[in-house]
Amino acid sequence: MPSRARGWIAIIVVVAVGLAASFVVQERYHHRVLTLVFLWASMGLAWNIISGYAGQISFGHQAFFGIGAYVTVLLVVKLGLTPWLGMIAAVAAAVLAAVLIGLPTFRLAGIYFGLATLAYPLILRIVMDWLGYQEVAIPMKREHLGWFMQFSEPRSFDLVALGVLAGSLALSYRIETSRLGYWLRAIRENEQAAEAMGADSFRCKMAAYMLSAVPAAVAGAVYIHAILFIVTPEAVFGLLVISQTLVVCLVGGTGTMWGPVIGAAVMVPVSEILDTTVGDSLPGIQGVVYGAALILIILFAPEGLYWGVLQRFRARRSRGAEGVRAAPIVVAQPPAHPGAATGDVLLDVRGISKAFLGLQALSDVSFDVKEREILGVIGPNGAGKTTLFNVLNGFLVPDHGEVRFRGQTVTGLLPSALCRRGVGRTFQVVRTFPHLTVLENVMVGAFAREAAVDRARARAASALQDVSLADRAEALPGGLTTLELRLMELARCLATSPRLVLLDEPLAGLSADGVDVMITMIRRVRATGMTVVIIEHTMQALLKLADRLVVLDQGRRLAEGPPGRVTQDRAVIEAYLGKRWLARAGAPAC
Repeated sequence: MPSRARGWIAIIVVVAVGLAASFVVQERYHHRVLTLVFLWASMGLAWNIISGYAGQISFGHQAFFGIGAYVTVLLVVKLGLTPWLGMIAAVAAAVLAAVLIGLPTFRLAGIYFGLATLAYPLILRIVMDWLGYQEVAIPMKREHLGWFMQFSEPRSFDLVALGVLAGSLALSYRIETSRLGYWLRAIRENEQAAEAMGADSFRCKMAAYMLSAVPAAVAGAVYIHAILFIVTPEAVFGLLVISQTLVVCLVGGTGTMWGPVIGAAVMVPVSEILDTTVGDSLPGIQGVVYGAALILIILFAPEGLYWGVLQRFRARRSRGAEGVRAAPIVVAQPPAHPGAATGDVLLDVRGISKAFLGLQALSDVSFDVKEREILGVIGPNGAGKTTLFNVLNGFLVPDHGEVRFRGQTVTGLLPSALCRRGVGRTFQVVRTFPHLTVLENVMVGAFAREAAVDRARARAASALQDVSLADRAEALPGGLTTLELRLMELARCLATSPRLVLLDEPLAGLSADGVDVMITMIRRVRATGMTVVIIEHTMQALLKLADRLVVLDQGRRLAEGPPGRVTQDRAVIEAYLGKRWLARAGAPAC
């Protein structure tokens, strides 16, 4: 059965179990607990979209919960509008608030983003107090109880809350199995690598934030009608809302739609039962339970119950598969005549300069790269080589100068935009997405060209086949050798269909056999019509590969030309190669 179908079936099973529980439970209090399980699971799923998938920890997500509650109730009070329609307005207001909050706040990163989000529910609390809405009671509509969500039968609230949970699960699953979902998880684990593979991190995070506001607003609207009946700023914008949301997510596990469901199913009944049984003698027992649960999770399952169980299952499966892959990686040799550089300029770099706090990393660097050429960039550590790559693929904007790609100025474009134009990149230290399989890692790059998941998967599988890693598709990056990691990163780059490939020390850390494999692979890349610019310190390997060399020293271009001529240049020998190179080469200095 396809994995996507299994996911939908799992959602149907969860909803069916919830439905059965609603009809099995008889006491009103137990119905209340069941309703709370469904609602807090929904709120956890909402938070998980932005904080679990995208890794942007929000401490102020109760802002959308409170907006949903206040907008729905005020429309009932002021206009007599049914909450069924009021929730639509509440969702619109929450999404608008997400845009207004996200535009300035996503300029921040890490803990600064999380701390900034704390301000918004506090602001909304002050606004509600200032407007005179310290307490807003839901007016009774006895003639139309169902139309105004004022059920006398508690099971009806179970069913409404279960509907919210079903919708939240469906939304989460659609995100999780879409291009957006893969990009969000890649951004969470390594934002720079995701951007280099075509993911526009700002747009992805904004989309996730707006989508996460939807179930949060609906959960807030239903919570007020099913549980509180009176909306107050403290009840819907207070820290209790976000603390309960965080607990169900962290206990169950973030980054998966099943984590909040598991966390709510475990934590809500436990805390509610303890509160009713010993709450009088031990006031605040719910807070104690939540705190103790968090401590235990941090100590014994820091990624949550879901991931803890999954990791044990994967470890057992990998132990059973040990020794299956023993054959060395063999890469087919490229054609004998792969096609030399055409003379047409693909990349034109003119007068690039870049300084950091007064330190001149690049100073007036100029060169060009021809179609189907392998250009080597060499120089001592600190010469500015990686800074140059970061300028070429958009991570840095030069202070002066211009970069033209295929005849068009691309200076200042984002890495994601440059990737879509045909500039691929690997990194000096391999940047993986650890929780994604090898195939899914490569799919992140494939999404730069394919919006559909199935087509991206096929493109990624083809790229893995090209680098002889097809049999490692379902492995996690943590189980790969250094050579396999290098090949996986190259496959991810190739899945973006680049015209120009920037390789930052692809031979670093490899054995002699591994170096031979990578050299053969780079030649194959050029043989397919791509252009390669490579930074490398392994000079003997680079002399076999490069058509031309550019030498940098202290941020300046020191020399440029064919490898044989450059390596005999006295200035290059003194700055980088050293006297020993001259002695080994047995050639006179120029």
